[in-house]
Amino acid sequence: MRTPSYSGVLDAARQIAPAIVRTCTMEHPALNEAVGGRVLIKPENFQVAGAFKFRGAYNRISRLTPEECNRGVVAFSSGNHAQGVAAAAQAMGTKAVIVMPSDSPAVKVEGVRHFGGEVRLYDRWTESREEIGAQIASERGAILVPPFDDPFIIEGQGTCALELLEDADGPIDRLLCGASGGGLMAGINLVFAERSPQTAVYVVEPEAFDDTRRSLEAGERTTHPKGKPSICDALMAPIPGELTFPINQRLSGALTVTDAEVAEAMRFAFRWLKLVIEPGGAVSLAALLAGKIDAKDMTTAIIASGGNVDPDQFSDIISGRFKG
Repeated sequence: MRTPSYSGVLDAARQIAPAIVRTCTMEHPALNEAVGGRVLIKPENFQVAGAFKFRGAYNRISRLTPEECNRGVVAFSSGNHAQGVAAAAQAMGTKAVIVMPSDSPAVKVEGVRHFGGEVRLYDRWTESREEIGAQIASERGAILVPPFDDPFIIEGQGTCALELLEDADGPIDRLLCGASGGGLMAGINLVFAERSPQTAVYVVEPEAFDDTRRSLEAGERTTHPKGKPSICDALMAPIPGELTFPINQRLSGALTVTDAEVAEAMRFAFRWLKLVIEPGGAVSLAALLAGKIDAKDMTTAIIASGGNVDPDQFSDIISGRFKG
């Protein structure tokens, strides 16, 4: 498998331009005041299917041959990659089977079906999504579209960093982004290493799912101890990707946030920024608001990576009924 590259991100930007939403870059005085610095927000909750995942999924699926399109695709995901693949498959006129955890938010399962995807539920604690996906691909002759460990996926995700840098009217001192398997983070790192190497890039993870932090400290891919689930269902991968981790070793550091801090960030985003952000998409904002990193007198960019939150959960969070 080839190594993802900055030139591949540029090619991905051309490939996906007709299909994606070129999301804006936002700034709000309430957030700037709260942290004492300037904050640029990249709201990927406005993306097709409600998350950045459509970028990589479309970059991969749009490159299938006609014969491969006839065979269809299969993917495994807790929800955002699932919807991105289903939407991209629908756009390309091919069928998609998505392997999803049985505890996935209903809004994400419904989203996959809305885009014409077939859903196969599994138990994330007792079954292997990789094995199930491989079995379906073998039985149906379908093309496997992984959530992060694929050059086209990584390069597609990196296009959001190109847009961010094009929109910024000055240097970015720091960038914060959440990570699960690390595909978006890797795509961002490819771009910032080339275009803005002086920017300190940080990963943000739920405190019980800090496999990237542990891997950076160990100097090799490692997992986190098994614990209770996080509300950040999109960020619960057990270990960084084989392709993504070497790229992400250039990170300046890793931050962790609690579910309570994530809930507070979601409330802030709704109250002041007028944004609906899902828990996994709010970790960067949570780290900033919780003071996990100093943003005073600096320009900090954050990625709001998705907005696919279950309505009942969102109601509980913004009303204060959920405390974390």
